[in-house]
Amino acid sequence: MSHHLFLLSPSDTPIYGLTHYSTKLPQPTSSSLSSNLPTWSTSAFAGTLTALSGASSATQSHHVQGGSVRMGGGQDRHVIQMIANASLDVIEDVMRKESAMYLKSVDKFNEWTVSAFITPGNMKFILLHETKNDDGIRSFFHDVWELYLKTMLNPFHTAHSPIRSTVFDTRVRASAKKYL
Repeated sequence: MSHHLFLLSPSDTPIYGLTHYSTKLPQPTSSSLSSNLPTWSTSAFAGTLTALSGASSATQSHHVQGGSVRMGGGQDRHVIQMIANASLDVIEDVMRKESAMYLKSVDKFNEWTVSAFITPGNMKFILLHETKNDDGIRSFFHDVWELYLKTMLNPFHTAHSPIRSTVFDTRVRASAKKYL
């Protein structure tokens, strides 16, 4: 199972991204998008349908060092970014209706659920995940927010610019490992 975190500035410019692979083995899933279509309609678009469903036509899964499992190839990264960008409108609609910072699950695309956290400065933290873990995700968002605030307090860091701090990255990864 994987989790994809995106930190976006108020103008929706990406400033940080993380892909975390948990050590739990994912459960085999069928391509729900292509399974609802007749076989003659999927032959010409097989690669596109499997990419949109979260699977990869090149590789289904392979083991990497440390026992984690990664799904697909480089094609999946673009699908994940597309899902995150597509959910921005839904997140902004929910922001207008609710005053809470943690918006729980705001959108769903096939097996991916999109959770969001909005800071008082309108920074958007977006997490794509496959399993439901509301308490863990809430704690993870609070840790990331605290780490983000500490980074913004650094006088050598410009606000709303990409975060390239190795300390920030290491601590976010540790928090992801702890809560996700």
